[in-house]
Amino acid sequence: MTELTGMAGTAGMADLTGKTAVITGSARGIGRAIALRYARLGANIVVNYSSDKDRAAATATEVEQLGAQAITVRADVSVVTEIERLFAEAAARFGRIDIAVANAGVELIGIGFADITEDQFDRLFAINTKGTFFTLQVAARHVAAGGRIIYVGSSTTAVPVPGEGLYGSSKTAPRYAVQVLAQELADRGVTVNTILPTAIDGAGVFTEPDPEHPVRQLVARPGRIGRRMGTVDDVADAAEYFASDLAAWVSGQSLLVSGGALQ
Repeated sequence: MTELTGMAGTAGMADLTGKTAVITGSARGIGRAIALRYARLGANIVVNYSSDKDRAAATATEVEQLGAQAITVRADVSVVTEIERLFAEAAARFGRIDIAVANAGVELIGIGFADITEDQFDRLFAINTKGTFFTLQVAARHVAAGGRIIYVGSSTTAVPVPGEGLYGSSKTAPRYAVQVLAQELADRGVTVNTILPTAIDGAGVFTEPDPEHPVRQLVARPGRIGRRMGTVDDVADAAEYFASDLAAWVSGQSLLVSGGALQ
């Protein structure tokens, strides 16, 4: 009888030695987990942050402790010139960019569609939609032939969820852009893919633990592996796959990371 054991969080599939990865929003949460995973696999890491300099520095220190090189670059992805500067500084420091992960975003859930304000709309679309769109565009110009571009989206773009109309809408347009960009970059061998995480413990609105949050009760129902929330390492597993040679002929795809549940 074959015994199946969990493999989440184990590196070894990919060898990213000598490659450089730019990861937006990587001071904490999912972005940080991807940065540390890629560092374990040998990549140089560009840690991007918008305001939390201390957390970004801490992430860079962890990267260096894993034997990789790191720099931190402050850049607000809602400002296109700052995205351009982020990639320019990365290229100036490491010579080339092999992997770009468009991860930076802001989460706002539990708001009925009729109650969404214009200020809330402008904020989410400035970061999640405009910021990601132009991150993908600038990445397309900078990522080397045979490289990887990855968008960290949301499972709400696959299955509509009441109370998440604004958030899911803001994350939908970049998912479409990924599919277009995958075709436009095919001749350069650059793959472009989307990860669609479900609610992730340790990220977004779940950065701080809240055992009473109703989502924790929801995920405990049958239909989800382990009856648990996703972890940042679950998402890093998917990011490792898309960055690896195993995904060299996989492009324009969306991978739902939800433990088998619909969202």
